[in-house]
Amino acid sequence: MNESDFQLSSYNYDLPEERIAQYPPEKRGASRLMVLDRASGKNIHSTFSHLGDFLPEGALLVANNSCVVPARLFGHRPTGGKVELLLLTPPPLLKACASLGADGWNHAQAEVLLRPSRSIHVGDRLVFGDDIAVEVLRKKEFGQHDVTLFWKGDLVECMRRIGKLPLPPYIKREQSSEDMARYQTVYADREKSGSVAAPTAGLHFTDALREELRQRGFGWAEVTLHVGYGTFSPVREQDIREHPMHSEYVEVSPETAAVIREAKASGRPVVAVGTTSCRTMEGCAAQNGGVIPEGGWHGWTNIFIYPGFRFQVVDHLITNFHLPESSLIMLVAALCGRERILSAYAEAVKEKYRFFSYGDAMFVR
Repeated sequence: MNESDFQLSSYNYDLPEERIAQYPPEKRGASRLMVLDRASGKNIHSTFSHLGDFLPEGALLVANNSCVVPARLFGHRPTGGKVELLLLTPPPLLKACASLGADGWNHAQAEVLLRPSRSIHVGDRLVFGDDIAVEVLRKKEFGQHDVTLFWKGDLVECMRRIGKLPLPPYIKREQSSEDMARYQTVYADREKSGSVAAPTAGLHFTDALREELRQRGFGWAEVTLHVGYGTFSPVREQDIREHPMHSEYVEVSPETAAVIREAKASGRPVVAVGTTSCRTMEGCAAQNGGVIPEGGWHGWTNIFIYPGFRFQVVDHLITNFHLPESSLIMLVAALCGRERILSAYAEAVKEKYRFFSYGDAMFVR
């Protein structure tokens, strides 16, 4: 560890724009895979379909089953002007605390992004189709607002009818029909519809690969982290230790907790499928004495993982290639070292890997 590990500029790297994947690979699971081997210091270049050849024997894979919702809605203000809303509060939490009015509308307080923010005032009622509306309660920073959200029927189904996926800002195109299927993991649980961004390491998995891994003796368990828009928020502090990490809602079921606890007790390695699964497990452990509690856990975590962090649960990580100076590249650096990950990224650029959400994968073993 040295002071450079805590400097924001130490996590920058050169990335040609053409290396940022704008579309998913033609076939799910056809991504490339860089295996970053910490023991040998070498990188192995393969394809994701061969993941099982690189997993340690008896490994337990833990994936995030949260489902992405089309949380980007377009409506109008009282004056008739256009307005865009991005729902930040996960719908399962809204449904859990919703009240049903005599008029047949459900309502609950929510946090949203609204734009154009300067044209929106406290007290405004904004309408999004026939079944969703909001009343503005408070204006906050960076376009965030507290609102009362009103909806008829099932909120997620309403959003699926009229909403669009909030594709990451570095994807410079409009949503296509293909995105509705491909910006979603094959194991996403519709009962866990609460993310505004996909847990992208999971996008590489196919049902066939999961079955192959099962037959080869690898375990599979699922946690839930509803990915918030804060995942795209830049780290602005030059000393990264001063960065205020965003909070996200996580769930570790009693069944998953038992599987993870058994793996740790028997010495089987735990592989996090993505940074969100990693944050879920480590965030849960951090609030429960360094272990996954026997009965599972749910709540909010704002855990910020960067070099110097001591992992309590996760041994290995499947992940994508992340933005320069992002909290996600810092998490990966915590597992394998900052200089090591930057060297691997430079090699990935040279070898023409595809970066970010729809890009290729890395396995840190």
